[in-house]
This record gives sequence, C-alpha cells and structure tokens, in this order.
Amino acid sequence: MTRKILCLLLLSAAAYAGDPKYPVSAIPGALLKNAHVVCRLEEVSVKMNGLKDIRVVERHVYTILNENGADHADFQAGYDKDTEIRGISGVLYDAQGNVVRKLKKNEVADLSAVGESLMTDSRMKTHSFHHRVYPYTVEYEVETRSSFTATMPAWVPQGGLNFAVEQSRLTVTVPQNYQLRYRQHMYTGEPAQTAGKGEKTFTWETKGMPALEDEWMAGSIRNRTTWVYLAPSDFSFGSYTGNMNTWNDFGKFFSTLNAGRDQLPEKIKAEVHALTDGLKTPQEKISALYRYMQKNTRYISIQLGIGGWQTFDAAYVAAKGYGDCKALSNYMLALLKEAGIRSHYTIVFGSPYPPDIIEDFSMNQFNHVILCVPLGKDTTWLECTSQTLQPGYLSDFTCNRAVLLVEENGGKLVRTPKYPMGQNKQLRSITASISPTGDLSGHVQTLYTGLQQDWCHWLVNDLKPEKQLESLRRRFNLPSYDIAKYSYTANPAGRPVPEMGELLDITVNNYASVSGKRLFVTPNILNRSNVRLDADKKRTSPIRVTYPWKDIDTVKLTIPAGYRLENAFPDKTMENKYGRFSVKAEVEGNVITYIREREQHDGVFPASEYEKIAEYYNAIDKADRAMLVFVKAE
Repeated sequence: MTRKILCLLLLSAAAYAGDPKYPVSAIPGALLKNAHVVCRLEEVSVKMNGLKDIRVVERHVYTILNENGADHADFQAGYDKDTEIRGISGVLYDAQGNVVRKLKKNEVADLSAVGESLMTDSRMKTHSFHHRVYPYTVEYEVETRSSFTATMPAWVPQGGLNFAVEQSRLTVTVPQNYQLRYRQHMYTGEPAQTAGKGEKTFTWETKGMPALEDEWMAGSIRNRTTWVYLAPSDFSFGSYTGNMNTWNDFGKFFSTLNAGRDQLPEKIKAEVHALTDGLKTPQEKISALYRYMQKNTRYISIQLGIGGWQTFDAAYVAAKGYGDCKALSNYMLALLKEAGIRSHYTIVFGSPYPPDIIEDFSMNQFNHVILCVPLGKDTTWLECTSQTLQPGYLSDFTCNRAVLLVEENGGKLVRTPKYPMGQNKQLRSITASISPTGDLSGHVQTLYTGLQQDWCHWLVNDLKPEKQLESLRRRFNLPSYDIAKYSYTANPAGRPVPEMGELLDITVNNYASVSGKRLFVTPNILNRSNVRLDADKKRTSPIRVTYPWKDIDTVKLTIPAGYRLENAFPDKTMENKYGRFSVKAEVEGNVITYIREREQHDGVFPASEYEKIAEYYNAIDKADRAMLVFVKAE
C-alpha cells in the first residue's frame, strides 16, 4: 500500500469517527414548533425468555431546545432484588452534533428510592450531564433484566407536552406459544409481526409527531397521543404465578397473594368485641372500628420485595402500629371480619386527577388500596391511610372511578361513589367595609362541604399553624392582603359528607380605587373565576370537568359616607349544560348587597364545543370583575 493511499484511508477514518450526529439543524421545522424537547430516536426492545426472565433495552436520544425541556435531559432507572441493571451508557452532544463528553461509570449515582413515610428496597441509578448551553442533545441506553413479569413497559413516544418525536420504535419478542396482550391508542393499523425460531416479535413505530401544546382542562396527555400498553397473560411474581387475561383472573391472583393474612392477635380480637358487641347496627360497628384503627395506627409506605403488592399481615400491623395502604386496609378488613362484617380489599388509582382506567383491558393500572364494605343496597368505602377522614368518605383522591374489588374467588371492576353537586358546596358570607382611602377590612364566614372542603381538611390536619397562615396568605387572587385571624371547625360526623366551617378576618390594601370624586368598587371580593379563554384558538382535545360543585356568595359591603351611585351593572343570569351563573348587586344608602351563585356541571365535552364553553367562561370572568362606580354627592 502506498503512503498516499494509507494517508487517504486514515483521513477518511478520522473524518468518519468525528462526523457529527444529531445536529439540531437536521430537525424538521414542523417538529420545532411549540417544542421544548425533540426525541430524535427512541428504541425500546422487550424480550421475554420465560415467566421469570424479561429483558429490556431502552435507548433514547433527546435534543433539549431550551431550559423548559431540561427535565427530560437527565437519566434515571429503578431496580430492586427482582430487577438488575446490566448496563448504562450516555453521550452528550452540542448543537452541531459533536460529542462533548461521554458518561463515565463513576458518574452514575446509586440512590435509595426512600422518601418521607416510605420503606423500600428499591434503588435508583441516576445521572445528569448538568449541561446548560442550549440546544444540546443527550443519548442514553440502559439494559435491564427482571424476574418480575407481572408488568411490562408502556410505550408512550410523546413524553409530555411540548415534546416532539422524530422517530420511536417498540419491539416485543415473546415465546411462540405465549399470549402477548396489548392495547394501542391513536396508532394506525396493527403492529408488524415476524416469526423466529420458537419466538414471535411485534413491532410498533411512529415518526414525525409534532409537539402538543397545553390545553385548558384537557385531562391526561395519554388521551391525546399515541401509546401502546403491554400486559402479560401468565406471569411470575416471586414464588407466585398468576394470570391477567381478565379482571377476574387478576383479582384471583391478589386473593391468593393475601390469603391467610387477616388473622388478628387474641388481644385485638377482645378489643374488637369490647368495642362493638354493644352496638346495634353494622354502620355503628364500622364507624367504631374505623376510629379505633385511626387512633392506633399510622401510615408508612412499605415497598419491600413482594410487599410492593402483597400485604403485611394483620398481626404485623397490630404489633407495629403502622402499615401501608395494603396493610392498613387488610387490618381494617380483619377487624370487621372479627365483628362479623364482610369487606373487600379494593385496588384503585389514587390521585385527584386520575387517568381513566381502561376497563376492557385487564392490567395493573392502580397504585393504592382502599376497603369496600357492602351492606345490602348500601356500601361504605373506607380510606384506611387517613387518621382524620370521617368513616365512609373517600375525598377526591379515590372517589368516582373504576376500581378492582377483590373477592375470594376473583375480582371485578366496580365504581367508587360520585359526590353530586348538592354535596360539594361553598357557602360564603362576607361583611366588610371600605375606608375613605380604599382599604378593605372584613369578616368572612364560609361553609365548605364534600369535595370543596378537602383543601381545608388538608390545611387543618396536615400543616403546622405557621404553614397554614402562609397558605391562606397565598390563596386569594388579591394584590395585597393579610389574614388577621382565622379558625376552622369540623361539623360533627353523621352527615353524608364532611363539612368544615371557616372564619377569617381579612384586610386588603387599596381594594377600591379612589380617583378624584369617584370611588370604583368590585363587590365580588373573594370568588372571581380567573379563567379567560381564547375562543378563537383551535382546540384538539375534549374538555374534562372532573366533579360538580356549587358556590353561593353573599357580600354586605359598606362604603364611606357621602357617595351616591353613579354607574351600576345589570343583573345577569346564564344557564346551559356547562353550568349556571347568576349575579346581582343592590345599593341602599352606603351599603352594597352582592349575591353571586354559580353551579358547575361535570362531564367530558367535545373539542367542537370549545368556542361555546369559552364564551360562557369569559362571560363569567367579565361579570366577576364588574365594578360599581360612586361619585361624591355635591
């Protein structure tokens, strides 16, 4: 080989090794619109070798366009005794696609996944390049092996709002005779299938997905984008095996997993009978035992090994005085059983904003456990992790959703209670006065019921007094105000939903505007809607209102003497399928009487109705800001 040829070959190899990858300039313009992050390439490979061996290789390449996309730049992967991380690699590229640096093994942090009130053997590998010169690109690849096959990775190419996708691919390989179950959404056609020696492979792929913008009241992003959920048929979990083909099968697995774990110590059995033998009705017994459990236990999340799904037994909770949602629900089940009352362990997705359960596709879509106590046509639901909720009330964390009720021989989907508008009220009365300089001082008395009292319940029971006042001082949409005094009173139990009374003494600087001879007053002091929508904006997703409620505000507002009304606003009433709104203001002497009523209907409304909804909400917002104008009498 001549020296010239050798030189050319070396130059060629050097140029190839240094060729830029993933330059930002190569991203199609359509994918940059509204995007903070662009997924340049994602490859997720899942291979099930057997019921105790599933391997996943995930590679993703993200271009971070600006600081709003920085949350997507870091890497994390969880593991425990059932899941092994077999390899991690990472590369950081600049805007031109040149390698800035590569991940080193000693840069990967290994952390315990322990948070407040949490016991777990789960750990996490994490890494960040800590790069802030935008735009830049990160590439990570991780390989895991797990003996736990009860769950499989979900494929959701679009990792959030303002997230565009150039290319993403999922491949799943299972034994030839294994039934892979999947559900896909917003994916055209079926996955490509290929057969190999003793196995079969499914492939999904998508390209060119523009970024989604945030839309008001749109609900979960999974309703707006492409995804594929995978679920096993037969699976393994520790020393247990199960099947997930139907909800009945899945419930049967949990019944087997927790069998025999409801045995109480003799001392606790005696206490159950001492508490309940003299009570006449099942409801009285349920309430007494629920209060007993609240008094004698506390919540700690326990995710140790198979304990992530399997409950600790009732004797453990009795001895330790604590447990997670599974253990406390099982303990309450055992208490009721000793009192002769049957109840059911119930699995739920706990969140004030839960995703819709895919009801015709059985898989693990849950993260929490509660208890169902059927009593003929009446059913009592118990949230066993709370030491303060009243018996039978679930709050917005678990109400009105599909749940998996576990019976002795299987499971079935049922729904938790929905609290109607009449139970979710905010009834407020304000007596206030305005000084000659426009400052306001007033006394506020409010009754909250049902879901509308959840915030107050959290404030009173979960925050220290100094934090309570901090939250109250941020609660209202007023430019400058202070809370001089406040108090809360929970109404006695026995009502269908809890009620909370609130008393506030409030002062607001420069509430009314004084200009020359005129005084400008907005009589709606504390309950303005603050929702202004662009009616002309194109809407792509349905509008989701999660629960109904009703507000009534009555304001008695005294203005300084010597003014007469110059300009009023007319009474207004609107009513449609989205809700009802009415407002009126009367002036007698120097006292304004303002009454506002609003009813909010819940439901899912199609995107095609967005313009009408926007007009309705904007009309409410305008009415809430309406002013009365007074002028000094001559």
